[in-house]
Amino acid sequence: MAVKRVGVIGFPVEHSLSPVMHNAAFEALRMDDWYYDAMSIPPDILRLGLREPRNHGYIGINVTVPHKEAIMEYVRPDEKARAIGAVNTVDFRSNIGTNTDADGLINDLVASDVRIRGERVLVLGAGGAARAAVYGLLREGAAVAIVNRTKSRADRLVAQLRASSGLDGAEVMTLDQAADWGMSLIVNCTSVGLHPNIKQSPWIHGLPFPEGVTVYDMVYRPANTALMQQCVAHGGRAIGGLGMLVRQGAIAFELWTGVAPPIDVMYDVLRDALEQATKD
Repeated sequence: MAVKRVGVIGFPVEHSLSPVMHNAAFEALRMDDWYYDAMSIPPDILRLGLREPRNHGYIGINVTVPHKEAIMEYVRPDEKARAIGAVNTVDFRSNIGTNTDADGLINDLVASDVRIRGERVLVLGAGGAARAAVYGLLREGAAVAIVNRTKSRADRLVAQLRASSGLDGAEVMTLDQAADWGMSLIVNCTSVGLHPNIKQSPWIHGLPFPEGVTVYDMVYRPANTALMQQCVAHGGRAIGGLGMLVRQGAIAFELWTGVAPPIDVMYDVLRDALEQATKD
């Protein structure tokens, strides 16, 4: 039985939970001829490193840091990848690179019954994750405000997204301005609060926290971040980012295999892996 291989490339990549998630889905679906692994490829040999999985019959790959932008030179980026400026999934059969992060976020918000269209959404951060979030939120009809420590970077995100996708409707604010903006949803796209810095929050100490908002924190380790705790303490609803990781992976899974994966299996195995890592 010939094994159909897929995997993830990055540097470093040993920490990736994607193999656990995808292989659990393959096992649950009894797709015994599929296998997902991780390949560490240094940035200076990315082009050469891509030849290896291609030459060894891989169906496709996921792409993580630091290769998401550089790989666009070696694949055919689709509309989403061009708009976001990064590729995180490649199908070697067509050499098309796409980005599943925006849809992963939106799908998890929808699954969590969070309203998007016509809502005011505050995005914290202006990196690659924020760009995917803003793209997805604008496309779904939200009004978006971006807060970033460096305002010029947020301004650049808005300008680049407008140029690459034609999407408008995002503005840049300070956190003080945003606190009075009246948003219903806050999406944290920064790494502030990520393990081991679990006591940190991107919300400035002393600034009143908005009452009754929903917080979606892309950080999923720890499962309950300081920002999420602040939200709940002020009558809001907090959602961690594990679901986004699952749902962006599920899109790639279906792209490669033509089969919809078991979301619940992928979520449970990731949660268990993270709990075990916390104990270790």
